[in-house]
Amino acid sequence: SYSALGGLSEEIETLKEIVQYSLLKPETLARYCLKRTKGVLLYGPPGTGKTSLAQAVAKEAGVKMLVINGPEIVTEYHGESEAAMKAIFDLAAREAPSVVFIDELDAITPQRREGSEGLGQRLMATLLTSMDGVHQNGVLVIAATNRPESIDPALRRHGRFDYEIEIAGVPTPKGRLEILQVHLSRLKHTLSSEDVQALASATHGFVGADLSALCNEAALGALRRHVHSKTESASSLSVGREDFELASEKIRPSAMREVILEVPKVRWSDIGGQSAVKQQLKEIVEWPHKHQDSFARIGTTPPRGVLLYGPPGCSKTMMARAVAAETGLNFIAVKGPELFSKWVGESEKAVRALFARAKAAAPSVVFFDEIDGLAITRSSGGGRTDGISVEDRVMSQLLIEMDGVSLRNGVSVIAATNRPDKLDPALLRPGRFDRLIYVGPPDRAARQQIFEIHMKNTPCKADVSVDVLASYTESYTGADIAAVCREAALAALEEDLDSVAVGASHFDVALTRVLP
Repeated sequence: SYSALGGLSEEIETLKEIVQYSLLKPETLARYCLKRTKGVLLYGPPGTGKTSLAQAVAKEAGVKMLVINGPEIVTEYHGESEAAMKAIFDLAAREAPSVVFIDELDAITPQRREGSEGLGQRLMATLLTSMDGVHQNGVLVIAATNRPESIDPALRRHGRFDYEIEIAGVPTPKGRLEILQVHLSRLKHTLSSEDVQALASATHGFVGADLSALCNEAALGALRRHVHSKTESASSLSVGREDFELASEKIRPSAMREVILEVPKVRWSDIGGQSAVKQQLKEIVEWPHKHQDSFARIGTTPPRGVLLYGPPGCSKTMMARAVAAETGLNFIAVKGPELFSKWVGESEKAVRALFARAKAAAPSVVFFDEIDGLAITRSSGGGRTDGISVEDRVMSQLLIEMDGVSLRNGVSVIAATNRPDKLDPALLRPGRFDRLIYVGPPDRAARQQIFEIHMKNTPCKADVSVDVLASYTESYTGADIAAVCREAALAALEEDLDSVAVGASHFDVALTRVLP
């Protein structure tokens, strides 16, 4: 029933209306000379509720639903798969009004290519023929896929799948709250309404199936606690906040399983100096997530992208990680050169997939490290195919994705480079990387802070002066200072393995080993 579906109220209403008029009230459409809907395509990431939505709508409408599971209908015997599909459509016509639900449509309807033959093409032809007659038989076809781009365009034209409904990649906090309330209604728990609200806010990136798995894992955790407890009775067994805290460490959002997901442990306090840069990043990345109402009230939108540029070792990467950690966002890190592939089209596909995953895992930060290795000035690279280099194609795809970031609610893009002069000018115009922030070497006060950060866990003798060290390290970057602290500790151990503190003499040795 609809009560078991949380966060899909708009999608339910849309599909319910289609079923209502196309199957149960076709005379209303005929009165206004309107045609019945033949098919509806539901698309979105796995676990977002596509199958559950179709089942609930069919059940509430009181119509029979016959299921074709894409991979299961495929057999090795010639003609058997086509016959099975035709038999289901024939049965649906006899049971009308009815729904034929095709799960994983992309498995049986791949895009046709010139000269291609085989089972996929025969199934495709059978499906097209069957769908051309469904409106006369009181049958509605609903299909689901998480790969809409893989489906033959002939199916997606008007007259086959007339409607396409996107099941949003990740529910909003309100949607997650509704889903959690559905699952928690089946559990005995001790969570307050504030606890449930906090859980909904903390589970960004989770789809319906993930939230279901989280509740199951929390319940299992409570059961384990009961089994190992000598005092807790079975009647008092309930799921508590600590069970969800432990479960959240085990259940990872499905949207994030195929990307490099880092959980940044860097905080602003771990970065010395750069207060102006920190403040700008807070305004650009943190404020839009924490103060959405303020942006809407003033009638403005936050910048789409931030480019951090400056010499190596000046904490550009740490800055990006810190702003994600402080804001509680999913962090997707990719080095520019990692997206390149020797196969034509694969590099552009990797860029598209990266942004699609970021949208699915929103709110999130996409961080391009060494973006100069990816977004170099077009026509300056090699690897040409038909006169167009792979760098040109990747750059074009990146521009397209950056232009779409404003539509990808909850996605922030940060990039870092040591060579801004190498970047394509098209990427640096307003609307893409709106804000360019210079991250330079630390001044004396910042160097002092950096020494204090790296020395806080290192016992030092009384003759060590952070102020003096800061004055000796003119032109040193944050990375250089971290290396100086490591070398000083090593120098102390080299002098005596039983050393318990680092002295000024050890820092003198370190400064001769580490040059700016």
